Amino acid sequence: MGGDHAPDAIIAGLDIAAERHPQAQFLIFGDEVRLRPVLAKCKRLAGRYELRHAAEVITGDMKPTVALRLRDSSLRRAIDAVLAGEAEGVISAGNTGALLALSKIVLKTLKGIDRPAMAAIAPSAKGDVVMLDLGLNVVYDARNLVEFALMGTVFARIVLGLPTPTFGLLNIGSEEGKGDETLRAASNTLRESPIAGQFYGFVEGHDIAAGTVDVVVTDGFTGNVALKTGEGALKLVGDLLRQVFSAGPFAKMGYLFARGALKRLKETLDPRRYNGAVLLGLNGVVVKSHGGTDALGFAHAVDVALDMIANDFNSRIADALTAMDHAILSEAPVPNQNG
Repeated sequence: MGGDHAPDAIIAGLDIAAERHPQAQFLIFGDEVRLRPVLAKCKRLAGRYELRHAAEVITGDMKPTVALRLRDSSLRRAIDAVLAGEAEGVISAGNTGALLALSKIVLKTLKGIDRPAMAAIAPSAKGDVVMLDLGLNVVYDARNLVEFALMGTVFARIVLGLPTPTFGLLNIGSEEGKGDETLRAASNTLRESPIAGQFYGFVEGHDIAAGTVDVVVTDGFTGNVALKTGEGALKLVGDLLRQVFSAGPFAKMGYLFARGALKRLKETLDPRRYNGAVLLGLNGVVVKSHGGTDALGFAHAVDVALDMIANDFNSRIADALTAMDHAILSEAPVPNQNG
């Protein structure tokens, strides 16, 4: 039961999600003494959950190696419940490193997936876009990029509702000769794969915000840098708008005329709409909520998890892997230029 505003924001978010998803049932792990009074206030959640006490706490600054030894933490108990088949997914706003480590070690990867990837949704000029990997894999090869593309397109179909999402490999240029040997090998493999018709080719950094493709595929290092750069740019735009419209009486008058449009812009770029990074490729649904989010943001992370569960995400990944020519996957060149 982690997060900057836990347990109140987490339980309030579950209460919102309970109304949106009337068939969902929830297993809640944490300090029973703290949670009981908070749960008593949530009428929509009443009768829809089971509370299980967890005595140990994984703090936000705890190292994953230490967290792995805490068998009675709420995070470990929740992941163990997925492994045991008592739950189909886990959502946490707590320690990111601990969630990643525990999920990979306890749940392990799906058959046919070499490495899991972290995916998230971001805004663009043409609508929402999926980005992956966002920090899980700094060392990677061509096969990993092919698998990320496959998982990303399935994720976009389920969560964004796109029947045939397009995808591209993030590169330093869009020309075929650009990038290192790993990127070029992945591109060649994808052009011969069953999802070749959805493959746009190489995309550049500006294509993310432009919405050139529905899914942007990259390695964990590059993806994390791109994500943090985008978050910083959005914050800068917000700060500049506040400065401009508070500069003087005429600026404030201009704000009154533009208020409706600015409200729509704020709603479009609201980070709570994009809360919920997903670990793709594991034996179970794992969603990481931002630790500082509020109830609405956490409810969105729950929405993402329940969409994946309702649409049997992992089975669809397995079907896509079957459709993918295994000879192409297994024989993809795997030169590693990244260590």
